Amino acid sequence: MTVVPGLDSAFDQRLSDGLELVDQRLREVLRHDEPFIAGASRHLLDAGGKRFRPLLTLLVSELGTGCNERVIDAAAGVELTHLASLYHDDVMDEATLRRGVTAANVVYDNSTAILIGDLLFGRASQLVAGLGAEAVRIQADTFVRLCAGQIEDDRQAPEGQDPMAYYLRVLEDKTGSLISLAARYGGIFSGLPATTIERVVRYGELLGMVFQLSDDLIDITSDQEESGKKAGTDLREGVTTLPVLYVRSSADPNDARLQQLLSRPISDPAELDEALGLLRAHKAMQQARDHTMSVANQAADLLADLPDGDAVQALRALPISVAERTV
Repeated sequence: MTVVPGLDSAFDQRLSDGLELVDQRLREVLRHDEPFIAGASRHLLDAGGKRFRPLLTLLVSELGTGCNERVIDAAAGVELTHLASLYHDDVMDEATLRRGVTAANVVYDNSTAILIGDLLFGRASQLVAGLGAEAVRIQADTFVRLCAGQIEDDRQAPEGQDPMAYYLRVLEDKTGSLISLAARYGGIFSGLPATTIERVVRYGELLGMVFQLSDDLIDITSDQEESGKKAGTDLREGVTTLPVLYVRSSADPNDARLQQLLSRPISDPAELDEALGLLRAHKAMQQARDHTMSVANQAADLLADLPDGDAVQALRALPISVAERTV
C-alpha cells in the first residue's frame, strides 16, 4: 500500500501500519451491544475515506519519536470527531451520497443520523480523556471553533467586513481547526519541542484551508461517478465559495447573468446546469486555483528549515498534492 507516493518504502510501510492500527482502534471504540447502533456508528467508517487527519497525526509524529499508543489514540480521536461532523453535515446539506455510499440520513433518518453523530463525538471524548486533561482542553477548544466556523459559514459576511477575508477566516475555523488538531496531537505525543508544535499547528490550519478550497473547486468541477457526489451542492444551497466571490467582484458586464444566478440558492436544475457551465469556463476558477496553490506553498514553506527527512518531505509535498487533487 502506497500511502505517500515517492517516499522510501520502509517509511511508507510504517505509515501504512500506523493507519491500520488507527483503523483497528476506531473499530474497537465503535463496538456496541446493540447491533443497530453499532452498524449505524460504522456506516461512514466502513465506507472508507482518505483517513487524511490520522495520516497527518502519524506524519507529524515522525518528526519526533514516532508512532506510539498515544499517537494512535489521538489520531483515532480526531478521526472520530471528523466522522461525527459528517453525519451532521449530511443532515444539514440534505445529502444523498457520502464517500460513494448512501448517506446516513437517507439510510436511517435525520434524527438517527444526528444522534449517531452525537454518539461519535462522545466516543471521541472518551478516547481523548485517556490522553490527559490538556488533550481534552485542546479538543474542546477545537470543537467550539469548528462549530462556530460552521455557523458563520451559513451566514454572509456582516456589514462592513470584507467578504473575502471573512470567508477565508471561516475556512480556518470550520476545516483548518480539526486538521490543525491532528497535527498538534502528532507533535505533542511524539515529544516535539513547543516551537515546532507551534509551527505544525499553523501548518495544519493552512493545510485545512487548502483542503476546503480544493473541495469547493471540486464541488463545481466534479464528476459524480468519480467523487460520489453531485456537482453544485454549494450552488444549490447558496454557499459562498472563493470562485463565487471572484465572480461577484467582477466589473465585466458579460458576467451579469452569472452574477444574477449566484446571488441566491439555485433550486432549478436547468439554472444550476447553466451556472455550472458558466462558472467552469470563467477566469474565477483559475483565480481560485492560484489562491489555493499560494496557501499550499505558504504551508510547505513553514517547514522549510526543519531537518530534512522522509517526514519533512512528505509534509511539504502534502499541501501541494491536496491543492492539485480533482476528487
